[in-house]
Amino acid sequence: MSDGPQNRRENTITGRVRRYAQVSGTMGGLAARLAGSQFLGMKIDKGQHAEELKQALGGLKGPLMKVAQLLATIPDALPKEYAAELAQLQSEAPPMGRPFVRRRMASELGPDWRDRFQDFALDAAHAASLGQVHRATSLDGQDLACKLQYPGIESAVEADLTQLRMIFSIYRRYDPSINPERIYEELAERLREELDYRREARHMALYRRMLKKEQGVYVPDVIDDLSTHRLLTMTWLDGKKLMAFKDASQEVRDRIAVNMFRAWYVPFYDYAVIHGDPHLGNYAAREDHGINLLDFGCIRVFPPTLVQGVIDLYHALKDGDRDLAVHAYETWGFKDLRNEVIDTLNIWAAFIYAPLMEDRPRLIEETNSGAYGREVAENVHGKLRAIGGVTPPREFVLMDRAAIGLGSVFMHLGAKINWHQMFMELIDGFDVTTLEKRQAKALTAEGLQPAV
Repeated sequence: MSDGPQNRRENTITGRVRRYAQVSGTMGGLAARLAGSQFLGMKIDKGQHAEELKQALGGLKGPLMKVAQLLATIPDALPKEYAAELAQLQSEAPPMGRPFVRRRMASELGPDWRDRFQDFALDAAHAASLGQVHRATSLDGQDLACKLQYPGIESAVEADLTQLRMIFSIYRRYDPSINPERIYEELAERLREELDYRREARHMALYRRMLKKEQGVYVPDVIDDLSTHRLLTMTWLDGKKLMAFKDASQEVRDRIAVNMFRAWYVPFYDYAVIHGDPHLGNYAAREDHGINLLDFGCIRVFPPTLVQGVIDLYHALKDGDRDLAVHAYETWGFKDLRNEVIDTLNIWAAFIYAPLMEDRPRLIEETNSGAYGREVAENVHGKLRAIGGVTPPREFVLMDRAAIGLGSVFMHLGAKINWHQMFMELIDGFDVTTLEKRQAKALTAEGLQPAV
């Protein structure tokens, strides 16, 4: 991989100041109107406000939009007007124009960049939070996807992280049940990693290695000589949005869900690696009902002992073994495990692990609604608040995010699967020493470092 000739000087103080003003002005106006509707009885058109919110977040790019993407994946988490608009952020954020594309491509591949493609579409095929994707054709006729990073995005991310820390601080004063500091640290590190497309290319190669035996999961090939720190060129994979299959037969929806499950959890249980961003724009369903994985910026490598802790917690809940549950939480990194904290964590764990406990085909959540999950979360928050709160370990953040995000996908699909059986197949014969060796070999092969 090569770097473009333009030096990376986008993470500037001036850029951050502009970003602070843009974020504060955009969100401040919207927040003021919401406050007026809540406390002053002012009328607000939810549909219009939701459209404005989508446009604001899409125009801002960066972490704030990624938060909206996550919310949009969880059924019933938002009013339907907001969910409908924010869901479009998955792959329809406002794109940058042709002059920007020409300048950016020249800065990455040089002034003769056009000569390196048979064809290149200046209009974006997809636009997302940190960059946009263009269709292209290689000189040998291969269909390509070129992901081009937005200008000034490093300043945008740093400014948004400052705003996010402020939001978390305000939230902490309002609701002391969860200390978000470690959550912030984890999200900040992952977001900064997402800016490095060379790292994402190594992640992509790692996933091709980890999933090479999965016939229902597809990962693009990286085109190294057309990729840089801010341009990632890969083979194009055809697919449709998941919702295109929501009215398909139960068999088809179940097959898609099985492939999604294995795409996320084979890497976790076999290599202690997880894709931490399962929102609707990061994959596509194929006509053969396989899954295309399309984005590898938010990848987390865990210490193999964490996988052992996840398995231990399953057995602890199944057998009612409180001591094993405590050991599992400690392995995950939880501290100050008083009895009240353990009891409260067990409520949340029982909800997350429930589909794995029953050896029968079932919905991922039997009500098939986000309402019950929200009730559980509110119950857990209330109990944590009463006992003085808890600080979730960093390792917990993306694990929980993946479980909730994938669960919402399975709810959208109405998939009815024997989740217990799939889980047991993954952990059959599990040995943490074997996992350590397998992980080290795979990471070394792709130039990546093991988790500390």
